[in-house]
Amino acid sequence: MKQIHHWGIIAFIATVFMVSSPAKAKEPQPKKRLSDEALLTLIQRQTFKYFWDYAHEESGLVHERSNGKPETATIGGSGFGVMALIVGIERGFITRDEGAGRMLKIVKFLSDKTTDSYHGMWPHWMDGKTGKTIPFSRKDDGADIVESAFMFQGLLAAHQYFNQDNQVENSIRRIINMLWKEAEWNFFTRGQEVLYWHWSPNNGWAKNFAIRGQNECQIVYILAASSPTYPIEKNVYTRGWANANTFLNGRSYYGITLPLGNDRGMGGPLFFTHYSYLGLDPNGLKDSYADYGEQMRAHVRINRQYCIENPMNYKGYGEKCWGLTASDGDTGYSAHSPGNDRGVISPTAAVSSIPYAPEYSLEVIRYLYEELGDKVWGEYGFIDAFNLSKNWYAPSFLAIDQGPQIIMIENYRSGLIWKLFMSHPDIRNGLIKLGFTSPYFTNPTP
Repeated sequence: MKQIHHWGIIAFIATVFMVSSPAKAKEPQPKKRLSDEALLTLIQRQTFKYFWDYAHEESGLVHERSNGKPETATIGGSGFGVMALIVGIERGFITRDEGAGRMLKIVKFLSDKTTDSYHGMWPHWMDGKTGKTIPFSRKDDGADIVESAFMFQGLLAAHQYFNQDNQVENSIRRIINMLWKEAEWNFFTRGQEVLYWHWSPNNGWAKNFAIRGQNECQIVYILAASSPTYPIEKNVYTRGWANANTFLNGRSYYGITLPLGNDRGMGGPLFFTHYSYLGLDPNGLKDSYADYGEQMRAHVRINRQYCIENPMNYKGYGEKCWGLTASDGDTGYSAHSPGNDRGVISPTAAVSSIPYAPEYSLEVIRYLYEELGDKVWGEYGFIDAFNLSKNWYAPSFLAIDQGPQIIMIENYRSGLIWKLFMSHPDIRNGLIKLGFTSPYFTNPTP
């Protein structure tokens, strides 16, 4: 089975979280035209509400989805929530004291002895009140290092942000340091030259899912190489992540060359350009395989052009309405891409791509807000997805889709989360170790 967004789990999610029958169509209400800055702030403010208002009181971890089981917290989505928390403080949606208080609650919960972790990693799903693992599937009831990596990406950014010398922020940094140093990245190689996604105390390595590129998981290898206590060696990256038939590409689509990634899906769903790069800044980031800024921009432009060409003749596709990525859909959750096109547009795809193609993303944002209006705009920002051919609009918001919007808008506006994450000395050391160059450091010695 080929890798796209959590390739091994898409079918499972589709069966568990089938979206309700098509909602009755609503007439969109006209929206007042705002300046670009005002509109982006509004989207960030509204999306931030998901992570502030819709978190578990006991842990601060966020709900998997707005229409899911109330006890289910998502580790990866909560990692996105940590980065959203920083944005919320900087944009004045909450005070620094409020944000630091929530942050301390999260890290205390993650470090609590009653909260499940496995070799320093957390499960995909956790009970947001008790900290106990909620199995994602029958054999996926232990460590998920991809979801854990998304959390660590947020935690390391938070470590750099909460830098004041007071009791709360000192405690935040101390606990994050402890969690970071306890994560046993090299355990997940199984003594081989590749990282494995899952391990369970009940099922061991039964999932047997090796992580190979190019997809959403590059951050896993970056963090693993950066660990000060349990690091992987460079050959795990070069022979595991980069040594795969889905890694190098070099083909041209619509006259746009794609350095890396899946061929059939023209690079795959757009969250491949988001999840690993919420903290990891791809701009100017280069290794022997690619210029990662070039990779992200090409992937986004190809996805957009595919929707403009619209070979399946779906209603609405065009310059103002593009963006295929993993999301809910009228037939269930799926990793939408040019190779898996079901007529479903996911707002997070174009909105979160704003650092890579701002003029194109803003065109979509204005169409969604000003023209589709209340059909796609709700309590927590833009709904998860819609299919105009079926007159279907999702009744859902997902943490992993809302999070990249507020974070990537901020990276476009100020580079805040990129600057924080890239400033962590362990990340600099890990990138140099793997042979990367970046504007954030000079004279690297691979």
